[in-house]
Amino acid sequence: MDWKPDRNKKTPIYIQISEYIENGITDGTFPVDKPLPSERTLAQALGVNRSTIVSAYAELEASGLVERKKGSGTIISRDIWGLTKKRIPSWNKYIEAGTFLPNIPVMQRIRKETEENHLINLASGELSADLFPNDFIQETLMKTKFTGNLGYDHPQGNIDLRNTIVEHVREYRKIETKPESILITSGAQQAIHLIIQCLLKPGDAVVIENPSYSFSLPIFKTAGLKVFHLSAEKSGWNPAELIPIHKKHRIKMIFTNPIYQNPTGTLMPSHKRKELLDISSEFGIPIIEDDPYSLLSFTEEHPSTLKSMDVNGNVLYISSLSKIAAPGLRIGWIIGPPPVIERLADAKQQFDFGHSTFSQWIGNQFLSSCYLEEHLHLLKRELKSRRDAIMSNLIQYFGSHVEFQKPLGGIHLWCQFKNEVNENLLLENSIKEGVIFAPGSTLGTEKGCIRLTYARGDENTIHQGVKRLFHAFEKTR
Repeated sequence: MDWKPDRNKKTPIYIQISEYIENGITDGTFPVDKPLPSERTLAQALGVNRSTIVSAYAELEASGLVERKKGSGTIISRDIWGLTKKRIPSWNKYIEAGTFLPNIPVMQRIRKETEENHLINLASGELSADLFPNDFIQETLMKTKFTGNLGYDHPQGNIDLRNTIVEHVREYRKIETKPESILITSGAQQAIHLIIQCLLKPGDAVVIENPSYSFSLPIFKTAGLKVFHLSAEKSGWNPAELIPIHKKHRIKMIFTNPIYQNPTGTLMPSHKRKELLDISSEFGIPIIEDDPYSLLSFTEEHPSTLKSMDVNGNVLYISSLSKIAAPGLRIGWIIGPPPVIERLADAKQQFDFGHSTFSQWIGNQFLSSCYLEEHLHLLKRELKSRRDAIMSNLIQYFGSHVEFQKPLGGIHLWCQFKNEVNENLLLENSIKEGVIFAPGSTLGTEKGCIRLTYARGDENTIHQGVKRLFHAFEKTR
């Protein structure tokens, strides 16, 4: 076989092969009375993986050109012109044609591995089940009568919950707001989706931190935005770097997680937060503040959110119950000017007709309870203990091979290898050892770094996880 797929073309290899065979069927290169080459034979002839041939034959089968039968291999359909043949859609083409980009493949792999195998999970950015307020929720369901409405609620979310959030952010985050300035969302992720889809258009320039939260990165690409990165240094990124970027590209929005940032765990100092607000006001650039962790401070100091310092209304503020209660509640919120909130609420109605009234009721019970203060105290104490455990184990096993900054709050530790390391090989070896982490390359452009989440396991689990990670590291060197 003289023909070979062109690896420099943008067309996927399996599509090139299926098109080649389709043309060959038409011109007689592949006669109707003979089976097509076996998957293994054709793979060897074309110098590709067998899975590529499987995908190519699947394309041809979807088009009704071939039939695949056990024991007979792949044969050309005798009803090739479709006189009686029923055809199925070519789903692979539809999947590739969609405009909504999938998650980063490595993150898909991490999710799959953690679901299917019993790995120590240092990758997923969530609390372990023993840190959820399970007892409180169980007691609430047993002793408190559900007073919510199981029909569609207000487009912006349940008014009782929004009133409670007004009081909550005033007491715990020093933010003054009103119920009409709040939209309840399905976690912070939906909030970011709504803002990007409703307030920006393709080609708009935005600034995000590097590294950043991995599951948000595809959203910016899907929306066709021009993304500019500012390095999240040990003391947070430098707001002054915004000015030349804005003068050249006209920044439309700034996305930031200034307090115990994901993934670096860094805290932007107060003077930098103020400088950022000053620049925002000078040039009229909106700031999207994502704040999952400000209540998880391990010191007596509780850092001020940008929103609490914002006197001009430049900040759209996002937070949720995912990191202080449980992600399964899917309760998040956006605080901003009423016209913006109304626009976002209208879009949310188009997506899901509003949030679950039952989970909003649970969220309201939790935020308005006396139990909240006790829960936060226990949560911070346990997370601090786990942070100390992961740091001490990294020092014990890795010694001078890694460096990291002590996080003062949150749930993540950013770890950098002092010498070059093959991230992909380290990940594969780690999975074999029974532990998983988030590679730095999935969170931005940083290389030689990994994110370790210490909220997913107790001190013994963390010890075993770091130990296994070190064994994987030794095999990678």
